Amino acid sequence: MNKAVKFSILDLSPVPQGENVKTALDRSRALAQHGESLGFERFWMAEHHGMAGIASAATSVALAHVGAGTKTIRIGAGGIMLPNHAPMVIAEQFGTLEALFPGRVDLGLGRAPGSDQRVAQAMRRNLNTDPNQFPRDVLELQALLEGDAGLGIEATPGAGSKIPLYILGSSLFGAQLAAALGLPYAFASHFAPQALDEALAIYRRDFKPSAQLSEPYAMCGFNIFAADTDDEAEHLATSMMQSFVALRTGNPGKLPPPVEGYRESLPPQAQSMLAQIMQGSAVGAPDAVLSDVRAFLDRTQADELIVCGSIFDQAAREKSYGLAAEVRDLIAA
Repeated sequence: MNKAVKFSILDLSPVPQGENVKTALDRSRALAQHGESLGFERFWMAEHHGMAGIASAATSVALAHVGAGTKTIRIGAGGIMLPNHAPMVIAEQFGTLEALFPGRVDLGLGRAPGSDQRVAQAMRRNLNTDPNQFPRDVLELQALLEGDAGLGIEATPGAGSKIPLYILGSSLFGAQLAAALGLPYAFASHFAPQALDEALAIYRRDFKPSAQLSEPYAMCGFNIFAADTDDEAEHLATSMMQSFVALRTGNPGKLPPPVEGYRESLPPQAQSMLAQIMQGSAVGAPDAVLSDVRAFLDRTQADELIVCGSIFDQAAREKSYGLAAEVRDLIAA
């Protein structure tokens, strides 16, 4: 690896046990301010619905809160689940963000609903199974943001903003679409790393240059739990591990406090599931994190690492990102 790799932040705005949505969103804003001071490239928030432990369901509103508290870091969605929305609505929402925070807004797009069937129905979402619907919606949204006169309608605000679009994915479909449209591709390797290598290979092989992008640009999600010692970092990571297990067993909730020896306390099947999910992760003291990040970047040749890490204690969370920034600087040097 011989290129400068950007580091960014992906935040789910986790709601800790004993706290509320206001606390979670204020913690997200504080983390964005911390990330800005550390030189992270962008701060993205993700759309999830019907989950007590995630405060960023109204993603554009949450981003406005973050944007108002920052000055230079890019803000954006990682991502907006486009099947939940009319492209016109998203063009207006993100056009508003771009008007408020000019030159700082990104729009990452995913095709998963970010919810279960009951929540999807409650959102009055059209459960369209046509595989071409998502690509059509992306093209329509792109045209709205460009201000294409051929549409016969104008998104206000939004038209002419030319907000950069990113395609998100955890399968080969997103890689193929991003390549065909000449858009940057962000792979969700922080929780679904199974198809990572094949997806990146397809994206780079099939990429067609576009007005937005002349050559492939790949982002990879990556969990970092960094602390002064390996044991402390492992302890911090158990909050997210508990959340993963709760989600996979149909019992999601607020972010729990860390538990000593949690991974070892699980039955073998749950340990195996966690090990698979956390392949795209570095947990440890700075030297261990540096080694794992280098190995991941050598493997993927990613242009950008978007770092995730739901940590119960805010001070420990900010310290982890601070250590991640030191790792970034060591790699750049």
